[in-house]
Amino acid sequence: MRTYHCFWLLFWAGQPHQSFLTPLSKRTSGFSGKEKVLVLSGNSRRDLHRSKRSWMWNQFFLLEEYTGTDYQYVGKLHSDQDKGDGSLKYILSGDGAGDLFIINENTGDIQATRRLDREEKPVYILRAQAVNRRTGRPVEPESEFIIKIHDINDNEPMFTKDVYNASIPEMSDVGTFVVQVTATDADDPTYGNSAKVVYSILQGQPYFSVESETGVIKTALLNMDRENREQYQVVIQAKDMGGQMGGLSGTTTVNITLTDVNDNPPRFPQSTYQFRAPESMPPDSPVGRIKANDADVDENAEIEYSITEGDGYDMFGITTDKDTQEGIITVKKALDFENKNLYILKVEATNTHVDPRFLYLGPFKDSATVRIQVEDVDEPPVFSRPAYIMEVKEGVPINSVIGTVTAQDPDAAKNPVKYSVDRHTDMDRVFNINSGNGSIFTSKPLDRETLLWHNITVIAAEINNPKQSSRVPVFIKVLDVNDNAPEFAMFYETFVCENAKAEQLIQTLSAVDKDDSYSGHQFSFSLAPEAASSSNFTLQDNRDNTAGIFTRKTRYNRHEMSTYFLPVVISDNDYPIQSSTETVTIRVCACDHRGKMLSCNAEALIHPTGLSTGALIAILLCIIILLVTVVLFAALRRQRKKEPLIISKEDIRDNIVSYNDEGGGEEDTQAFDIGTLRNPEAIDDNKLRRDIVPETLFMPRRTATARDNTDVRDFINQRLKENDTDPTAPPYDSLATYAYEGNGSVAESLSSLESVTTDGDQDYDYLSDWGPRFKKLADMYGAMDSDKDS
Repeated sequence: MRTYHCFWLLFWAGQPHQSFLTPLSKRTSGFSGKEKVLVLSGNSRRDLHRSKRSWMWNQFFLLEEYTGTDYQYVGKLHSDQDKGDGSLKYILSGDGAGDLFIINENTGDIQATRRLDREEKPVYILRAQAVNRRTGRPVEPESEFIIKIHDINDNEPMFTKDVYNASIPEMSDVGTFVVQVTATDADDPTYGNSAKVVYSILQGQPYFSVESETGVIKTALLNMDRENREQYQVVIQAKDMGGQMGGLSGTTTVNITLTDVNDNPPRFPQSTYQFRAPESMPPDSPVGRIKANDADVDENAEIEYSITEGDGYDMFGITTDKDTQEGIITVKKALDFENKNLYILKVEATNTHVDPRFLYLGPFKDSATVRIQVEDVDEPPVFSRPAYIMEVKEGVPINSVIGTVTAQDPDAAKNPVKYSVDRHTDMDRVFNINSGNGSIFTSKPLDRETLLWHNITVIAAEINNPKQSSRVPVFIKVLDVNDNAPEFAMFYETFVCENAKAEQLIQTLSAVDKDDSYSGHQFSFSLAPEAASSSNFTLQDNRDNTAGIFTRKTRYNRHEMSTYFLPVVISDNDYPIQSSTETVTIRVCACDHRGKMLSCNAEALIHPTGLSTGALIAILLCIIILLVTVVLFAALRRQRKKEPLIISKEDIRDNIVSYNDEGGGEEDTQAFDIGTLRNPEAIDDNKLRRDIVPETLFMPRRTATARDNTDVRDFINQRLKENDTDPTAPPYDSLATYAYEGNGSVAESLSSLESVTTDGDQDYDYLSDWGPRFKKLADMYGAMDSDKDS
């Protein structure tokens, strides 16, 4: 028999083939009545001729999810070199070899040790080889084969979302797209119907439907109304195996919301509304609110209110509250109960956003009747006019009536009214009013030139209820009468040259009049009778309210007459005629040949306005003297500030100011507290020098208490340095407390109490001669002497 070195994978699809089969003592197979044998052949290039029994090359098939108790049989390896004497050994390598797949090295049977899942790994690639058991050398080349896992329906369809949310407008047509759901199946779509998914609706009928193949959800009911039901929950099932019996399924929930459309018109809950409004209500005040209900929401429920008709169309208005969608009825004009006490309005409510698709449902508006009852209130008196303008001539006699104001109570009671003038508007009490009839009369003389207009306020109050009052302005114009004479427009002071010629114009005059002239002022000028014939000057009236002064002679001499006073009479043409006499001062001055003034007796005419040199020098001297006085005063105050307030050497204070003072002795406790030398902490912080005025208040600086064993020189130097560097140290003699007594002296005490060696050397009898103030000492020391003698 010729040997060929190659692998052949044989799959017997019909009855078991007798060739290359080796009986197995115990095996299991996923395919009953079929045996799989992989033949190892020596010729790898030789084609294997397939019989009619459907060969499959290099491939094993194995069902997933095996549930048996024994290992699952996969197939058999067989070599044509195997004589059945056990000299060959079969070896398996590749995906899962030795772990997931094991081989009987003697027989070549392949088995799966555990359950396989196609969704984890659908194909395993392995390599098979037969070797000599003794030498370990391969007797066949290594051949590769695959094990393909056959799918079973072990995965249910899974939706991409656990919960779907969708929305559609209400009143949508049947078949309107809502949302599409999608489910996937992990099984093999190429093998059977395990992955073929079919959709169906479990909950949500008859409102919605789903397409079985695409998962598209559509509306199934006509005219679904949001106002009846807004939320729908639909449950969709996805089932594999094409929806057949035994297929696996999964479900998902779809929450569907109906959005609002404007399919409901506004409706008033009642046809008639009643409101009350007091007649004192000011314009733009709210009377009441009405509201039309709309089942829609958001902009579909927005309403606009309007007054369409009624007898109060011009008396009331209505606006829309955007937050509450209410209609606010307001007053447009003042109400009057006595004039009209009932108004009837027709109010209409209309949607602002109308959907044309639903116009067939009817007009999207509604109307209601509003009745407004005006209530009577106690009103203040009402003047016949909003303001009064009166005229009166100046100079009329006191108590002259200039006009009358009228007010009456608008209420049905017609309460009587009294009048008064608001004195805040007539502080000078120029006018008064008759409290009964409202006639206004003067109480002081009037002068148009002082004040042309008088603006006062008249108060009208009910006699029975003075709180009910009203005010009206009264404008009083003072008319002019010709009571003021004309006068010069300015003070005239002119000059004439000594070399002036006759009929030479030297000054033009003009006049003013405080009175008012309706036709315009017309003044006439003339010289006073006493100067008309003897004057050296003439006056010419220009008939335009001006006049000119002319020279009458050729030359003037300032040494003979330096100043001329020319009286001029000015008259008006009003009734009664008023006139006045004004004086023009004319000075004679020296002039050049061109008429320019050179010198004049009146220096004010040629010198500029200002102070003379002498006056300026006097003012400057006064300023210097004043400055010197201020400086001296400040110096004296500073000197007084530095000078001690206490100069008597008998007055002892905390600071040493007199060096030849013996002190007050031990009985003087007010002079100086010796305890501060030993305890610096006992210094009073607020104690100041009393012998001079303190300049600046500084907090006293505390110094540390010296140690007992400190050297005296070091201690004094330390205190001296501290006082020299202290910015608060006074620049005068003062007491610096060192608080140090030292360690004693080799000379011991110098006290007079210990200056005598024995008590017997001292005689105290003289104390008895000092009087009663020393009696206590005489008794003490006299007793001591008597004790010693005894």
